[in-house]
Amino acid sequence: MRGKRPTILEPMSPKPRTRKSTLVRTIALGVPLLFFLTGCSSVSGLGFSKGLSSVNDTSLPLWQGAWITALVVGVFTAGLILWSSFFHRKKNEEFPRQIQYHIPIEVLYTIIPFIIVAVLFAFTARDESRITAKSPSKVMHNISVNGIQWSWQFEYPEAGPNAIVTGTPLNPPVLYMPQGERVAFTLKSSDVVHGFWIPAFMIQIQNLPGVTNHLEFTANKLGDYPGRCNILCGRDHSRMLFTVRVVTPAQYTDYINSLKAAQ
Repeated sequence: MRGKRPTILEPMSPKPRTRKSTLVRTIALGVPLLFFLTGCSSVSGLGFSKGLSSVNDTSLPLWQGAWITALVVGVFTAGLILWSSFFHRKKNEEFPRQIQYHIPIEVLYTIIPFIIVAVLFAFTARDESRITAKSPSKVMHNISVNGIQWSWQFEYPEAGPNAIVTGTPLNPPVLYMPQGERVAFTLKSSDVVHGFWIPAFMIQIQNLPGVTNHLEFTANKLGDYPGRCNILCGRDHSRMLFTVRVVTPAQYTDYINSLKAAQ
């Protein structure tokens, strides 16, 4: 007598998974991940370039380390999820015993994030102190950056007290910097809070009304780099743009002389 055929209400039971099939699935998931992690001989800049400025030299390792930490945590968490999914699916397994809490695990997942945050905070505080530190030697150039609604004013004391370049939303100003020479910036605001931001240089500092901030750094590569305000400051905030133009020291001297002659 033939066995009873399953009906719609009685589906066929799936074949039990074997250790071999589980191993094959694990390898299929692990091999692409291994190739992904070992595909590069060096760590990517993850959107930023190395050596553009003295700030990049300090900030880039921190940026890369933060992403590597996030990747490790993400891979570990995904591994736990996959391990639970593939190694705890057994045929006719009873519903596991439920518990209200598990103190060792709860302590573990409280301490580990705290350690991660504490380490990242320590490295961030260290690098921030290095970036904002004043040079022990005499700075070669000084530039004042004033934020206004809605553009920028760049003052060059080397060219005289009236050497001021003022931009507009329709005509964004150009900030000249000499290659390889340290520049000290004085940052202020005439009205509201603005943010002096040069994305390529991995740097941002606020222009505050009634407060003067200071920053020193060196631009290392020639070229034009976009800058903008990154703090919502009013109606034309999105048009508050400028360009950083890194030129040779000789070209920078010529520019300072042209500002002197224009007064």
